[in-house]
Amino acid sequence: MTAQTPATPAIPKTMKAVVMRAPGDVVVEEVDTPRVAQPTDVVLKLAAACVCGSDLWPYRGISPLEEARPMGHEYVGTVVEVGDEVKNVKVGDFVVGSFCLSDNTCEICEDGFQSRCANGGFIGDTQAEYTRVALADGTLVVVPGGKPEDPEVIASLLAASDVLGTGWFGAVAAQAGPGKTIAVVGDGAVGLMGILAAQQMGAERIIAMSRHES
Repeated sequence: MTAQTPATPAIPKTMKAVVMRAPGDVVVEEVDTPRVAQPTDVVLKLAAACVCGSDLWPYRGISPLEEARPMGHEYVGTVVEVGDEVKNVKVGDFVVGSFCLSDNTCEICEDGFQSRCANGGFIGDTQAEYTRVALADGTLVVVPGGKPEDPEVIASLLAASDVLGTGWFGAVAAQAGPGKTIAVVGDGAVGLMGILAAQQMGAERIIAMSRHES
């Protein structure tokens, strides 16, 4: 079910991963390293991952945490193992992964709503050394030129994993375009991406609303 090249580094049996046990209680644990389970899966060796604002809700006890859970859904990394049916990525590719798992072929995906893929879901264990990504062909995007040497560039690519898509979709939903005035409420990461997206779509005027005076 899997394919590896001779140059692929051996995948360790265990790895370190971040786990939230309870509000305010986050630990690093030794866990089994994920491997390909379905022919459409890949395994990534992660290069960087984010702490998202949505991680803070259970951490602060604002949203319920029924049981301990792994953390992370914004990530970039190198493909180290692929399933037999994966066509768009190969071992050695450096990729940006979406927090939404999607096949990018169902009717809902074709209409531009990959976050509601008929066969998809969400990833939630990328604050770790490795992760398994289902529906890899629709979920991962290969970075041209391979893994960047500059750590700051790697970090910047994380924006494409979550906030870029969210902000872009907001601008699409607002029908940003030539002659339009767009208001963006909030200037956090998603809001800033919404501003950039509205600019790219040709909005004539963009108003950012924020608690920050500037």
